[in-house]
Amino acid sequence: MVTDRVGDFIIRLQNAAKVGKREVIMPYSGHLLAIAKKLKELGYIASVEVDAKDESVKQTIAVMLAYDEHGFSKVRGVKRVSKPGRRLYTSHTDAHRVKGGAGARILSSSVGIISDTEARKNRHGGEELFEIW
Repeated sequence: MVTDRVGDFIIRLQNAAKVGKREVIMPYSGHLLAIAKKLKELGYIASVEVDAKDESVKQTIAVMLAYDEHGFSKVRGVKRVSKPGRRLYTSHTDAHRVKGGAGARILSSSVGIISDTEARKNRHGGEELFEIW
């Protein structure tokens, strides 16, 4: 049983990117779906689909990773910031850039899942989930 779904999700993305896999399948969660949609918006994921075959089968999220024209994954690395045992929160002023702007920090705020750029622009803080570059 996985207790850290967000951590499991980003590590699956990183592992799939490192071996050149195109698709990652995850158990469904509304929180993970919102994170996947934000990563799609940022360009790290090509597509996100929710699969539900029938009522007896659990729903899954199918994520297609994005690759550049040379065949390299756009997900180079991830780092979990806030963990189940230690939650870290930040204000909009402390949501700094990741890798000089080449990456993104994903936050869970009162307005939903946002990136560090949106946090600074809209002046929202929240829980720092992870960094991706």
